[in-house]
Amino acid sequence: MGKIYTRKGDLGTSSLFSGEKVSKADIRLEAYGALDELQAQLGMARALTRSEELPSILADIQQDISAACSELASNSEVRARLSRRVGPDDTKRLEACIDSFTARFPLPQRFIIPGRTTDSAALHVARTVCRRAERKIVVVNRDLGGYDEILVYFNRLSDLLFTLAWSCEMMAVVDDIVCEVVKSGR
Repeated sequence: MGKIYTRKGDLGTSSLFSGEKVSKADIRLEAYGALDELQAQLGMARALTRSEELPSILADIQQDISAACSELASNSEVRARLSRRVGPDDTKRLEACIDSFTARFPLPQRFIIPGRTTDSAALHVARTVCRRAERKIVVVNRDLGGYDEILVYFNRLSDLLFTLAWSCEMMAVVDDIVCEVVKSGR
């Protein structure tokens, strides 16, 4: 295995997946850097969750994020040749998941303060990172074009992350009530 450092970026440049050399302050690097942070935060949420259902949902999302990063790191020619791209079916999958969870746990009618459970808190952090990444993707799409599907996906993903965080909190409330009933012998 080689060394982790290459020294190629020491002067503030990096290479995109498509081979172009760009500044580390390039808007595409900003966008997929935020997605990298989101990827890590979702890994944290996946490691913390007590839900049996969430790990596979979050792992699928992490795969989508990897595909989106490849798209953002590619020019239009290379992007067209990628074997996996984020598209409408991925967004529909997120919407189906939102619908499934909101059918079980209707959304709150007030502002909520995150932190009842560690998995919920981690998902709320992921949601805020997702929103920041989305804002960066807006800039990339505005300036370079061709990222409409990715933009829709991450807009919907932040909705899903809120829904999952809320669901984790509601599952904890249900667990607390069940434990209390069992303790009291009712």
